Amino acid sequence: MTKEKSAISPTREDDYPEWYQQVIKAADLAENSPVRGCMVIKPWGYGIWETIQRQLDDRIKATGHENAYFPLFIPLSFFEKEAAHVEGFAKECAVVTHHRLEEKDGRLIPAGPLEEPLVVRPTSETIIGDSFSRWVESYRDLPLLINQWANVVRWEMRPRIFLRTTEFLWQEGHTAHATHEEALQETLTMLEVYRSFVEDVLAIPVIVGEKSPGERFPGAVSTFTLEAMMQDRKALQSCTSHYLGQNFAKASNIRFSNKEGQLEYAYTTSWGMTTRLIGSLIMCHGDDDGLRLPPRIAHKQIVIIPVIPKPELEEAILQYAENLAAELRKQTFYGKSLSVHIDKRDKRGGEKNWEWIKKGIPLRLEVGPRDLEAQAVMVARRDQSPKDKQAMPMQQFVQDAASILEEIQQTYYAQAKAYRDAHIYKHLETFEQMRAFFTSKNEDKPEIHGGFVLAKWCGDPATEEMLSDLKVTIRCLPLNQSGTKGRCILTGKEATIDAIFAKSY
Repeated sequence: MTKEKSAISPTREDDYPEWYQQVIKAADLAENSPVRGCMVIKPWGYGIWETIQRQLDDRIKATGHENAYFPLFIPLSFFEKEAAHVEGFAKECAVVTHHRLEEKDGRLIPAGPLEEPLVVRPTSETIIGDSFSRWVESYRDLPLLINQWANVVRWEMRPRIFLRTTEFLWQEGHTAHATHEEALQETLTMLEVYRSFVEDVLAIPVIVGEKSPGERFPGAVSTFTLEAMMQDRKALQSCTSHYLGQNFAKASNIRFSNKEGQLEYAYTTSWGMTTRLIGSLIMCHGDDDGLRLPPRIAHKQIVIIPVIPKPELEEAILQYAENLAAELRKQTFYGKSLSVHIDKRDKRGGEKNWEWIKKGIPLRLEVGPRDLEAQAVMVARRDQSPKDKQAMPMQQFVQDAASILEEIQQTYYAQAKAYRDAHIYKHLETFEQMRAFFTSKNEDKPEIHGGFVLAKWCGDPATEEMLSDLKVTIRCLPLNQSGTKGRCILTGKEATIDAIFAKSY
């Protein structure tokens, strides 16, 4: 049987990593920059990021947080104050050692050594902690709820656009509290903000859980995570929320006078989300024709493609398209006016149609002479075959557009959840079975990585080293624990903890 031709080559089945790169190129999302490991985010990709930023920022502010900005450069001595933190990030740090360039023998060379090297921000706990130490004096100053939108630098050995780049964009929240209970609640509250955003807006189903000691954020007491499954069955960590206890408060001297007038250290948290979510969107929802954008995150939800067979029809058809767009923009979807774009470029209709398919826009509308005459529109949905089109009366489509977009949103989530649930395996009981599961060669699909293994774990951090040869990690300990007893899949000892094991990005 001849395989149906697709817009993206190779297909997901043929070569998943290369398919991912080709979707980014075909959808015009981003490209590699001249600086190794860095990326140029193009308008279509940055439009997705702006939509993520706006919607998540609203949710963060709704919980009482305010935005601020802190320096890109962090004195090396700040990192040295928190031993576990600096150890965890040392290999990823970019360091500035000079403050100017001088010409010598026709070349520019670094000159003017700095008195103290500056680390280019890999994360901001230490620099923000320095500010918090001045901002917090009394229990009346707490809780202190701050968020930052910024860029960070982590030196990546094997970069991949959106997933792991040397520089990337992100949001990081930092808070200080008077009690352990309040700080832990903040950590879990922000985890839920992330979960609802990722599932309800990005349509990506996640498993909510706590990181094992080996995967915990450096210096944290507890790290909580959202783990999603991509279509090659690898896990992708979507967002994290960290309870830092008093560790960073002690390192940065964040102290406050309590109600009894006694000085004590604050309890702090940090939590973040990055442009990695765009990679997650691609790998969770994309198909062999390109990107598929859930309508709630699409910065353009509907494109109107005028079909103009004769020059003398151009004015009337374009006016019809403008009228249609104006009517659609009066409609609301997910609390905002519909986002409608008219593609007036001087290109063939088929070429434009395929460009928008690859970009993943949820709805494509064609309007031509017959549609003008019938006051109709030809509708194509991205969650259906590119060949499927439906003629609808214009006014009916205007009335139904929001509900159609919601159908597409729910379809994407249901498809992703069904795929994930079908590849969570609960039958493995021994380490030998796990080894076979993650190392067995599938000649037909060499890029498929098994899936998620849900099994018992004894909780001994030392056992996590057993997984390194398999390139498998404990992705999380689901917050929704079964409470049953069993045998640890790594040691065979009695265990009660449910854990998710998987390969990951």
